[in-house]
Amino acid sequence: MTRKRLLAVIAAATSAAGLFGAVVTAEAAAPSLAANPPAGDVVDVGTAAELQAALAVAGPGQTIRLAAGTYRGSFVATKPGTASAPITVTGPSTAVLINDGPSGTAPSCPAPTAGWDSGYGLWLYGAPYWHLKGFTVQESKKGIVADDSHHTVIDGVRVHHIDEEAVHFRRSSADSVIRDSTISHTGLVQAGYGEGVYLGSANSNWACHGNSGGVDRGDRIQVLNNHIGPYVAAEGIDVKEGTADGVIRGNTFDGRGISGQNSADSWVDVKGFGYVIDDNTGTFTSPGTFVNGYETHNPGTTPSFPNGCGNTWRGNKSDLGGVGQYAIKITSTSKCPGRPNVVYSSNTVSRAVNGLTNIPVTP
Repeated sequence: MTRKRLLAVIAAATSAAGLFGAVVTAEAAAPSLAANPPAGDVVDVGTAAELQAALAVAGPGQTIRLAAGTYRGSFVATKPGTASAPITVTGPSTAVLINDGPSGTAPSCPAPTAGWDSGYGLWLYGAPYWHLKGFTVQESKKGIVADDSHHTVIDGVRVHHIDEEAVHFRRSSADSVIRDSTISHTGLVQAGYGEGVYLGSANSNWACHGNSGGVDRGDRIQVLNNHIGPYVAAEGIDVKEGTADGVIRGNTFDGRGISGQNSADSWVDVKGFGYVIDDNTGTFTSPGTFVNGYETHNPGTTPSFPNGCGNTWRGNKSDLGGVGQYAIKITSTSKCPGRPNVVYSSNTVSRAVNGLTNIPVTP
């Protein structure tokens, strides 16, 4: 089945089930801005062309306000906001961004390029201090991608029915936040790349995305109070090597539909270091391939980091569905002698094959 046919079937089924609400056609929602370039503190848009025009000239402190409707096209932001005057894109959940790409000839490393459509639903590139609020991204190759866009805030968005990953903080998009958002049905075309939230990049991709001393330093990113799953085909959150000091807190993970492809068999895979992982709730029921709730791994990198070390788990509730081995599986202790991973007794587990964790619990 072709991608377009697959998406058409999914869209029809979703509409019939009423899962994501009615979507209004945007083209009739507002007058064209073609003759009047966007200006002012608040720019109201109602068509794909209007949104593209507003993104192209957005400035610090400006808000782009989406009307309800469907916006089909390539949506790329390259203008920076500032700490005191971020740029905001906001809309209701019935404002839906869809990119039917990719198309054209891709560059060797992803970057906005004339004649090439990445297929990303919304792409921030070199665009720090953007706030994305409320709207929906669906039926795109990737959902929301932040490249070299630190201090991005994603708040209350819905990302679903995506070919690969839903949200990716890439190229050192540090000090960012995703909160109160809902992610489901990812990896429709490439299941092993269907992460819910992806922090950083694998070291094999640092040649493209390692813009901080050769490393993708997606540090201090916070993933807060999101609902991730079901049918997130890879990990709910994939924390890549070379990233540090993030927070994963208050999230709900529904493991139904995890694929097992490309070693995707847990809610969260932590290869970074110094993360705090607390007060999350995870469940698993069939179908899917599920081994552990949380896992660590310790890939070697150049330059070297204490990858997979110094992470802390507190207050997490895990229901492994009678299938999962451990709620928290620490892959190697010998590689973390100076920065051990710590699992506190406040974590709880039910329906586990082996138990809470494979290391001694800290009171």
